[in-house]
Amino acid sequence: MSSVNASATANAGKLVEAMGAKKSAQIGLLTTLPAQLLLVFIIVFPTIVTVYISLTWWTPLDGIPWTEAYRSFAWFDNYVSIVSDQKLINALLRTLFIVCIAVAFEFVLGFGLALLFVDRFRMRPVYYTLVLMPMMVVPAVAGYMFLMLFQSTGPINQIISALIGQPFEVVWLADENLALVAVIIGEVWQWTPMVFLIMLAGLMSVPEDQIKAARLLGANSAQVLWRISIPRIKAVMAIAIGIRFIEGLKLFDIMYIMTRGGPGVATETLSLYIYKRTYSDLEWAYVSALGLTIVLTMSLIALGLVAAIKVAARRRALGAV
Repeated sequence: MSSVNASATANAGKLVEAMGAKKSAQIGLLTTLPAQLLLVFIIVFPTIVTVYISLTWWTPLDGIPWTEAYRSFAWFDNYVSIVSDQKLINALLRTLFIVCIAVAFEFVLGFGLALLFVDRFRMRPVYYTLVLMPMMVVPAVAGYMFLMLFQSTGPINQIISALIGQPFEVVWLADENLALVAVIIGEVWQWTPMVFLIMLAGLMSVPEDQIKAARLLGANSAQVLWRISIPRIKAVMAIAIGIRFIEGLKLFDIMYIMTRGGPGVATETLSLYIYKRTYSDLEWAYVSALGLTIVLTMSLIALGLVAAIKVAARRRALGAV
């Protein structure tokens, strides 16, 4: 009899637990429903509209709403046009050139600063704040700052004039090559702190007991760095470079404020090209196809980076075993 009562009690407990779990799921659904609806309207709905528009020739100049864009259905013609758009290819190559140089400088400077900040020293929090300040500046404000700095009568030319002892009046932003240099300097100044922050976190995660053991065995700072620290933060390095590379491809604010893509199209990046095709040419269908293509490409790059990091981590784990 006691066993029957125990079984009934257990079954009743399971029923109560199941009912509680069901009620908790319902409450969870109700509390997250507003966020899910917001997500639908912010991401899902615009994406569906963008795909729809990209399959047509519709522009605002047609005089019909976008809901009737099906009248000029074009299938995948806009996507095919992307391959033969020479101006787009030139803007992409120019963007890759700027990003590769900027990211290289950002990584070297950020890693060097991280090495300096690993060890504790006097007034470290103050210098830490100063190093991170450029990253906190709004990109448009940073663009305006460097626009003023690189004017022909700006501080840069005045400093160079004082150093060489004679007038130096180069019009930086009117020269094709110097304009690129000015923009890259501005980009490096603003985003080196991000690389520094990531690399500092990576260096601080290296086991301190391994570093102490290496130094007790006679290893110098360079050997500790190359043999212990760097092998353990390769994934962090890849993350820092990957994030800055993907973010750099979206370069717009500084470029727009400083040069507007000029002189001519010498500093026209991918984002600036899309902006002009959107608001000057009003080719919204083509821009929709181009935007979707870029998003898909960036997603594949990000997935490849994550996969490479996972493979490297797995190999390191197997090597440790």
